[in-house]
Amino acid sequence: MILAIDMGNTNIVIGGIDSTQTYFVERVTTDHIKTGLEYAVNIKNILEIHNIDKSQVEGAIMSSVVPPLNAPISSAVNKLFGFRPKLVGSGMKTGLNIIMDNPKTVGSDMIVDAVAVAKEYPLPAIVIDMGTATTMSVVDKKGNYIGGVIFPGLRVSLDSLSSKAAQLPSISLDIPKKVVGKNTIDCMRSGIMYGSAGMIDGIIDRMEAELGEKTTVVATGGLSRFVVPLCRHKIFYDEALLMKGLWILYEKNQ
Repeated sequence: MILAIDMGNTNIVIGGIDSTQTYFVERVTTDHIKTGLEYAVNIKNILEIHNIDKSQVEGAIMSSVVPPLNAPISSAVNKLFGFRPKLVGSGMKTGLNIIMDNPKTVGSDMIVDAVAVAKEYPLPAIVIDMGTATTMSVVDKKGNYIGGVIFPGLRVSLDSLSSKAAQLPSISLDIPKKVVGKNTIDCMRSGIMYGSAGMIDGIIDRMEAELGEKTTVVATGGLSRFVVPLCRHKIFYDEALLMKGLWILYEKNQ
């Protein structure tokens, strides 16, 4: 089993995975102030909760969109296991042809998702990853990463709405029962949740029109499970997609 770590702006996703299964996927809050030792304690506690001895972990890999945390997380892994994790980045073999203006600027999380989709699902495919930002990436039928879109995530949109409009409160992201809200909170929930679902549906339509063919659509990320049921397209929800991609990259770069 290896430790797969994805460092995002809001959460750090930590999973245990091998060629046969995903053993666990957990999230801890991204905190720029924490030391390597504090992150080591977080990882140790997660392993204990899942009754996994650290001797079972034979390697580690991490992707990151938060470069300042690369050193503390790497240090945390080294403190626990005595080795440092591989870092997804330029120079790593992905098996993916990245057709972009500057391939080095593509987020590592988007590449990892695309690697997993190319291995696990029929192509062409669209990958939706809903976190701090919502990203939608396209892998064509030849397995090329050809681009995508990035727009504000649900929580960013909601926090912006609450902070900029004096009379609108902070609310939780629950699924509304109806599109037409009967009070301020329901109206906000409906706008954010159905608005995001409608945006995703609309972008899928436009992407498929550009490609000239239907696609497999796969969603991942902490917020996807709330929005996917509201979308009109058939979308597969795969919570462990990024973990699978990290495992594939670990294997390719052994």
